[in-house]
Amino acid sequence: MKMKLFSFLALVGTAFASFGSNLNYRSPSHHHAGMGISIRKVVRRQDPSSAFSPSQLNFTHGVASGDPYPNSVIIWTRAAPNLDAVNDNSTVSGYVPLYNPVPIFNDTDAGQPPSKSPVCLSYKVSSDIQLANTVDQGTVYTSSDIDYTVKVEAIGLEPFTYYYYQFTICGSNNSSPIGRTKTTPLPTDQTSAINLAVYSCSNYPWGFFNAYGNPVRKDSVDYVLHLGDYIYEYANKDYGDGSSIGRVPQPNRTIFTLYDYRKRHATYRTDLDLLASHQNFPWIPVWDDHEVSDNTYRDGASELNNTEASFIEDGGVATDQRKMNAVRAYFEWMPIRQVAMDDNLRIWRSFQIGSLIDLVMLDTRQYDRSITDLYWNTHYVNQISNDAGRSMMGGRQEYWFYDILKTSAARGAQWRIIGSQTVFSRVNESLAYGNVDPLDFDAWDGYQANRNRTYQTLYDNNIGNNIVISGDSHANWVSDLVWLDHSPYDPSTGSGAVGVEFAGTAVSSPSPYGANISLARTVNASQALIAANRELQWSELYYRGYFELHVSQEKVDAYYFGIPTIVTRNPNEISLANFTVMSGENRLQRSNGTAALGGVVENGALKGGRTLQTNITNATDTGRYFISQENLEDI
Repeated sequence: MKMKLFSFLALVGTAFASFGSNLNYRSPSHHHAGMGISIRKVVRRQDPSSAFSPSQLNFTHGVASGDPYPNSVIIWTRAAPNLDAVNDNSTVSGYVPLYNPVPIFNDTDAGQPPSKSPVCLSYKVSSDIQLANTVDQGTVYTSSDIDYTVKVEAIGLEPFTYYYYQFTICGSNNSSPIGRTKTTPLPTDQTSAINLAVYSCSNYPWGFFNAYGNPVRKDSVDYVLHLGDYIYEYANKDYGDGSSIGRVPQPNRTIFTLYDYRKRHATYRTDLDLLASHQNFPWIPVWDDHEVSDNTYRDGASELNNTEASFIEDGGVATDQRKMNAVRAYFEWMPIRQVAMDDNLRIWRSFQIGSLIDLVMLDTRQYDRSITDLYWNTHYVNQISNDAGRSMMGGRQEYWFYDILKTSAARGAQWRIIGSQTVFSRVNESLAYGNVDPLDFDAWDGYQANRNRTYQTLYDNNIGNNIVISGDSHANWVSDLVWLDHSPYDPSTGSGAVGVEFAGTAVSSPSPYGANISLARTVNASQALIAANRELQWSELYYRGYFELHVSQEKVDAYYFGIPTIVTRNPNEISLANFTVMSGENRLQRSNGTAALGGVVENGALKGGRTLQTNITNATDTGRYFISQENLEDI
């Protein structure tokens, strides 16, 4: 009898450990039991006799990896049955834990209770693609509580090394695709070069995510950075109509519940180029607003705020409840770490990539942002935009950010790359907004004191070699980083700058100046923009795409790419512009008075340079160049 009891307890202990090694049971916060999932309850509920057979399970969304460290990396997959247990728009109510698992269940719900069928997987990490040289392996469980997702930390790895990984349903040959990932160098390593792809704003119904696949086909980068708006919350036709190209987001409604956000992530992860990027590169992402809803801030969003009227009119769900649903789904579906287990909303974090780069990924949106531009209060936000108490990120993150900048300089990191959701530099857009409220007050222009405190940290501590990368705007912008009205600045040479900002266009979301705007109109608008902004060196408003940063000890090269059309899936891209920042110069390198390589750009407007539209296109799957003629860039 004692032996049987011992065997049973050993089995329970093993199961508990295997469930616990799936990090998604612990996200977003292991230290707040009501916000996470009780693994003990999950283990106790499971009935192995009701387990799915391997043939009933599918690796529905490939594999992914992310948040690489020198000796570990996060690997991810999803192994699920062919069922969709809940298909309604109800939300958690009554006396239930925060982040209550879906399927939602009570006496009145039409949905089903959480599954009693555990899904057992083994995983293997190897130094070779044949998976012969195993360096880490283990067993892990998942269940409906976490949408059948699996997130594991692969450990015992060597720095700056490629690894290959695969998941398999226990006791079968039902295996996932093989993924490739890469660790980062040790902080003390004298790394010679790192290449990064930078993305933002991928909207499913507006078109195909071709930009994600092109670096895969070129094998041109080490890591992928995503600055937010990985998903959008709208119903089809509210912001993009994908009906004609088979890209209707699911569920087809404005999303509010945990089920909704999970299903929306699942829809986006059917895009083949997004799947390929996740399978081949480790990602380091952060969220922006649309992972929850449009123009979010600490206490609300443009269409949902903590008022009775908003609750009644905008969905019947509380702002905080909706954010909890969105955050929970994001942590389940994205291959990221929970860096502070006592802070369930923290996503801001940093990475020391050799001695070459300190990467700082901010959360300027969800964490603790003061009220933003909600469309009906634009003039009010303009009036308070320089208030000292306003912050994009809250006091705790601000102090962390400034300390990271100073610590980075003290340790001798060659470059600081700062990931910001919104455009950091001042951009006078009176052309679009008029002269009364001429700035984008949802960006850093609405939080000028916070921006000035950042500049003060850089200037007062003589911190150079700073590169800000940003998204959100659906357009390309390249600027010298300048503390205007405080530090002297020469636009023709860049003297007086403290770094450079590279802001990128959207993967698929439309131009801020209108979907399918003509090339000619975008050139005219960009010419007006560079004339109105001294530090803005290049503006481009037409193309969807991405950019790459190729970083060495001597310089940072930025390569901007535009996608000729996203109406079809294709491997094509156009080189739009190239820029260089030399180490120690803290500005864009000039040649003959202009900042772009050769003094020429494919589109937009370049200060002191020329625009020459060639349509020379690279088919990234073959490397063949040709002249493309696309009449429709997006839907």
